[in-house]
Amino acid sequence: MGRIKGIVMIITGAMLWGATGPMMEWILLNGDMSVSYMLTVRLLIAGTCLLFMLKLRGKRIGLPWKQKVWARQLLIFGVLGMLGVQFTFVASIESSNAVIATLFQFLAPIFIIIFVTFTQKVWPPVVQVLGMFVTLIGLFLLLTNGSFSGFALSKVAVAWGIALGFTFSFYTLYPVRLMQEWGVLLVIGWAMIIGGLTLFVTNPLNVILHLDYLADWGVTAMLCLVIIVGTLAFILFMSSMKYISPVETSILSSFEPLTAMVISVLWFGQVLGMWQLAGGIVMLIGVTWLSIAGSKKKAEE
Repeated sequence: MGRIKGIVMIITGAMLWGATGPMMEWILLNGDMSVSYMLTVRLLIAGTCLLFMLKLRGKRIGLPWKQKVWARQLLIFGVLGMLGVQFTFVASIESSNAVIATLFQFLAPIFIIIFVTFTQKVWPPVVQVLGMFVTLIGLFLLLTNGSFSGFALSKVAVAWGIALGFTFSFYTLYPVRLMQEWGVLLVIGWAMIIGGLTLFVTNPLNVILHLDYLADWGVTAMLCLVIIVGTLAFILFMSSMKYISPVETSILSSFEPLTAMVISVLWFGQVLGMWQLAGGIVMLIGVTWLSIAGSKKKAEE
């Protein structure tokens, strides 16, 4: 039953997270909010709600700040990890669309393998190199739609997409010890607060002088839905790790871009080119390959 529970959690979480992309795209298209404004509100509200929920459950939410080593790691993760991945994700949506942005996240395993290669000074196994190659072929098709004459995406969209893959890899690797010590929800709650405050401090007048953005009830309702759905998706995603393997998690995460694609087609009428669609599928195959290869390598060790 535990494994089935984990599978249901990861599929539900992936589909909910995939749905937040088109929701945020709708906000950017129909409201006056900038990327930074939307993220400031989203991160501060979601982080406050998570910490408040933990406080009600008797959790001593202030403990990590009493030790410099954990406080420093929380600050780094909040700014470079949480804010980094959230900002690049929404900026990628703004410069391309929700489907493309979601697929760019799957570059993260390549950055992780490169990081491990340099830090441990050990070349990855041939199987992983082949998986990286397959993923990059998929990326090429996604970017060019099969044409050698030029990009199907703008240079800005490509830059934000690559930045998203990089920040997502940092977001995955860096907080492992933090979460082991303090728990997933506490770390994520504080990281959201830190990320939101960082954006607020960089341009406080943007939030204070434009509270009228929230007067549009349609946009505000959609933003509230993004906060609820996104937070629930993350909780389900992280909780599933207790019941299923990383390989299964990686494979079932493919529901994320598929959900974003279906919603974008039905909602916005967006359709990827034939070769872009093929590229997205090839990327998912490559990422699954990398996950399986990584799992086998750990098993052999």
